[in-house]
Amino acid sequence: MILEEDPAALIRHTIANFNTQPDRAAISRVHDSISTLQSARDLRVNEASSQLKKLTRALSTLNSQHEELVSQHSSTAHASEIARLDTQKFRIAKACSDLEMEEERLASTAADLAARLAELESQGVEGDAAENARRRDPVDDEVLLRLKVYRSLGIEIERDGKDGEFARAVIRNDRKGDVHVVNIDKNFSRFFYANYFWNTL
Repeated sequence: MILEEDPAALIRHTIANFNTQPDRAAISRVHDSISTLQSARDLRVNEASSQLKKLTRALSTLNSQHEELVSQHSSTAHASEIARLDTQKFRIAKACSDLEMEEERLASTAADLAARLAELESQGVEGDAAENARRRDPVDDEVLLRLKVYRSLGIEIERDGKDGEFARAVIRNDRKGDVHVVNIDKNFSRFFYANYFWNTL
């Protein structure tokens, strides 16, 4: 019975009874999504390919620079230069140490000579006779010894022109660059002035 009907009519009735529009719209959307995904994939592939080419060129440049540096570098020459610089460093350090020791020795010699000069200046023209007289007097020898100790510390003691007593002390501190003048008063004890001199130094 069905075969006796017109096929075109059957097709029209079939199409009318089955709504294919939503399915075709879904298929169209799927095709659009596939096309969009393909475009995005192609774009990402192109970007990755471009980045890979850039990295390849950078790697090639770095390899060339590395090869050039390796060809110019000599491990033997580097080790020799390091050894030479180490030797030079030790020589300079030893020279500095020797100079410091020589400076200390010369400073000590200069201090001794300055003390000797001050002693000779204090003796004056008749220093030999006065020196011989002091050698015969133990008290004068003790005073002279004290003066030498004071001068070695940078302290000069001056006598009063009237009574010959020690009236003033000049304290020089070469390390600090200071000069202190102290008037000696008999009202203060020797212990007080000794502590004061020592603290000033």
